Amino acid sequence: MLKSIMSVSLSLAALLMFSATATIAAAAEKPFAIAIHGGAGTIQKAKFTPEREKAYRAKLQEAVETGYAVLDKGGKSLEAVTAAINVLENSPFFNAGKGAVYTHQGQHELDASIMDGKTRQAGAVAGVKHIENPINLARLVMEESVHVMLSGNGAETFATEHGVPLVDNKIFDTEHRYKSLQRAKEKMLKAEKQHKDYQAAHQLLDSEYKVGTVGAVALDKMGNIAAGTSTGGMTNKRFGRIGDSPVIGAGTFAENESCAVSATGHGEYFIRYNVAADICARVKYQGKSIEQAGNEVIHDVLMPVGGTGGVIIIDTKGNISLPFNTKGMYRATKSNSAPTYVAIFKDE
Repeated sequence: MLKSIMSVSLSLAALLMFSATATIAAAAEKPFAIAIHGGAGTIQKAKFTPEREKAYRAKLQEAVETGYAVLDKGGKSLEAVTAAINVLENSPFFNAGKGAVYTHQGQHELDASIMDGKTRQAGAVAGVKHIENPINLARLVMEESVHVMLSGNGAETFATEHGVPLVDNKIFDTEHRYKSLQRAKEKMLKAEKQHKDYQAAHQLLDSEYKVGTVGAVALDKMGNIAAGTSTGGMTNKRFGRIGDSPVIGAGTFAENESCAVSATGHGEYFIRYNVAADICARVKYQGKSIEQAGNEVIHDVLMPVGGTGGVIIIDTKGNISLPFNTKGMYRATKSNSAPTYVAIFKDE
């Protein structure tokens, strides 16, 4: 009798141990992943020296690895998105933070937004001039404010009240962005003399002056996704222009029921066509994959009307898609089931 009881006890213990092991194994197999971008546009290999290309790829890898490390340790997708974007904002290579383009007045006005796919909470800032990492302030707006978007002086007042230091606008100055501003002004001046109309002249400005953003989307071990986007906007922009990057639904969108998207491109088109939300709506209501939905919007909706750019997309299964309709897009991905992928040009 005692032997029978002991045998049952051992069998039960073995079963419980097997069950626990299976549960741990199942938990370990849950997907987690991150994708980042550093902007899309007329990125041509011929314009890159081997050293420059290597430096850009290294920075993209640093950003995606930084975000992935957060996820690998069990951190939230929001934290991974913020960490990855901080790396890109702190680099002069990309049009965000330290590498922000110049306005017509020779200053820098920065925009950013972030969204939590689990709760659909979101935060955004627009037209800030003295915030070193706008994505951090956007997240602070999401978590500590009753509002979604704050702009200009109001956003900076909110920042100081929450202990965020203001910085000199000149910390965003870079020689290559300043030269780009001068070229843009010269092109605009010639075009305005010919057409005597600012809007017509602006339409003739090359797309390279109208695009440039950084962003990240991530899926964490808890099954939640998030998206974030940060930018310096458009070279030679005037009148306090704000693009799609801080606009929830246009440049950034995330919900667990569909997908998370961060966009980069000519913002006016992304706003008009509600690009980020449209992609997720096609996934949610039409049952399309993120690859199919992204390609439809980027190639079939935007391209025919002249909208240039791209997006990075992730879903709660860990699928990633990176469609763009330009000559290149700075991009990188990493997941627990796939190694680091870094690319710049179209044919990679």
